[in-house]
Amino acid sequence: MLTISRTLLFALPLLLVTALCAQATESSITNQLRGLRAVPTVERPAATIRIAMDIRTLPVGLPKLKLADGLAHLSTEGDPGREALQSVADTLSQTLSESPLPAKGGEPAMPYMDLARLARYEHVTVDLKDPLFAKADEILAANDAEIEKADFTLKDLHGKKVTLSELRGKIVLVNFWATWCPPCRLEMPDLDAIYTHFEPQGLVILSISDEDVFKVGSFINAARYHPPVLLDPGAKVAKVFHVDGIPKSFVFDRDGKLVAQSIDMRTQHQFLVMLSKAGLHS
Repeated sequence: MLTISRTLLFALPLLLVTALCAQATESSITNQLRGLRAVPTVERPAATIRIAMDIRTLPVGLPKLKLADGLAHLSTEGDPGREALQSVADTLSQTLSESPLPAKGGEPAMPYMDLARLARYEHVTVDLKDPLFAKADEILAANDAEIEKADFTLKDLHGKKVTLSELRGKIVLVNFWATWCPPCRLEMPDLDAIYTHFEPQGLVILSISDEDVFKVGSFINAARYHPPVLLDPGAKVAKVFHVDGIPKSFVFDRDGKLVAQSIDMRTQHQFLVMLSKAGLHS
């Protein structure tokens, strides 16, 4: 027993050094976040959970909160799975609990809004007891009510006017995007395939960009994208829809009711789930 105890005693410092060397740091997590988009799709859920867990080990403070919020932004691109999203939400909730942020002009700081979006649109569970988080959810609910009542008339690439309210009786997916946005470009083939397949069943996809007609037209022609593309000069319609990041999509049923929305890039399966809430089934 004495020999074993001495061995363990001598080995303990080495084990502690090894553990400290392996411990995540702000810089190592920042590098992981920068490379997350390059991680293969099948490996991304596990990578997302690993980063979320690493963030939780950091000292309490604003840098930790910034990393947690940065992961929240990246985690909603595509479909990392519920377990990964829940892990991200838990991490952001923990950091906000540790380092509450003051309101800005009476409004919740962005991390509260991001956590509320995860809860409201990605349907994860959030246990944060903070009036600013509750306020953030109230803001999103009010925005959704405004979006459901919104109407617009925009021109397509050929100068033809399209009015949202005149599409009653059809299922409408409104998608905000830009040519410079990598996640937007990634989801466009799926949108194109869905539109081509379901247009005979009354599906309309309106892809809206605030860029100039020549840039958008050139990109669309090269991409062979078939859904109608509308131009939104000055991003006026985007503002009405409270779009603060792209891509972002909204689904309206045949009665014009807002039934689903995304806060980031979606996969084909995710788009079909959204459309199913409007009564469209494959």
